[in-house]
Amino acid sequence: MIEVKCISEADPLEFEVVAREGNGESRHRVAMTRATWQRLTSGKHAPERCIEAAFRFLLDREPKESILTRFDVTVIARYFPEFERELPRYLAQVLMVGAPGLEPGTR
Repeated sequence: MIEVKCISEADPLEFEVVAREGNGESRHRVAMTRATWQRLTSGKHAPERCIEAAFRFLLDREPKESILTRFDVTVIARYFPEFERELPRYLAQVLMVGAPGLEPGTR
């Protein structure tokens, strides 16, 4: 299970992410500029949804304990060059599970 909470609406947006698997959990702080959010989602998905999809992508490739505790979402592509190409598929999966999402500033 992945929980994403926006903790700063400034630019960059900042999120607290909790990834739970089995008996354990890991906590992360993730930053994402509004420009990056627009580029990654064309504004079609809430920023929280984008971060959740990014974490699903990461968890398919490494254990939660290996994910950096603090990073900017653009760093993912340095470790996994396929990230931006694969992200739309993960965004679609998040939609299928019915994750709620709103545009920034509409909460």
